[in-house]
Amino acid sequence: MTTIAAVAANFTRDLEQNYETIADYVDQARRRGVDFLVFPEAAIGGYLSSLGNHGDTVKNTTRSLPPAIRLDGPEIQRVQSIIGDLVIAIGFCELADDGETRYNAAAVLDGTHIYGSYRKVHQPLGENMSYSSGSDYGVFDTPVGRVGLQICYDKAFPEAARVMALNGAEIIASLSAWPAARTATADDLQDDRWTYRFNLFDTARALDNQVFWVAANQSGTFGSLRYVGNAKVVDPGGNILDTTLLDSGMAVADVDVEGTFRTMRGGMFHLRDRRPDAYGVLTELAATDTAPWRDLSHA
Repeated sequence: MTTIAAVAANFTRDLEQNYETIADYVDQARRRGVDFLVFPEAAIGGYLSSLGNHGDTVKNTTRSLPPAIRLDGPEIQRVQSIIGDLVIAIGFCELADDGETRYNAAAVLDGTHIYGSYRKVHQPLGENMSYSSGSDYGVFDTPVGRVGLQICYDKAFPEAARVMALNGAEIIASLSAWPAARTATADDLQDDRWTYRFNLFDTARALDNQVFWVAANQSGTFGSLRYVGNAKVVDPGGNILDTTLLDSGMAVADVDVEGTFRTMRGGMFHLRDRRPDAYGVLTELAATDTAPWRDLSHA
């Protein structure tokens, strides 16, 4: 059996506080025998304080951008010193080798190895004013299985998870700083339309691809953003095994990765029964200026 956990917690610009929060969840994870622990997007240094043209941007120096971190830098090494032999996924702002370009990034690592890293591909609501975008989805061999990484808005795009499933992902870690709706926010955030969508994407992507889906999310507030928590572990049948709901905390599930794959993929054939020959429109329209959604973007 493999024990998987997803964190809902609040992370800000205070790195020392972030390290303390990471250490606290690592201690909890060790006590519960967790093998793979997923932290939220921007767990090292916090996310943007707002989204849209008024958000944290490279041009808007009156606001505090997340600290830019190198994969081989002291911040990642500090996290590695905390986690020891525990395998984690964690989000941060990555500084590229040119010393200027910034990415919303995540890595899967333990105390001695970085098994892989990812740069967020899909950017919502002006996030591209603060970050450059990545361009691919890797799948990484780790001690807990083949792991793919996604960040937040990526989960709204089925193609992203499907690419990783076809490349052998058994577990997809989805790291988010997912807020409630900006307008007409529900009084009870669990009923908010953006909480609903967050949860729906998680279960749909797991079921679409018959993978274990581990969704971590920020909780509490930061700047103008109010996060919805709802960290969870979902099995390949789309069943939520555990969730934090709105609270900060840790969703934990014991799973049999190999056995569950054998059982569920033996009874569901979403990957086997694909018809790539019928999907040409996906690439054909993307390469033209006549795609029907282009007119909608200006509505």
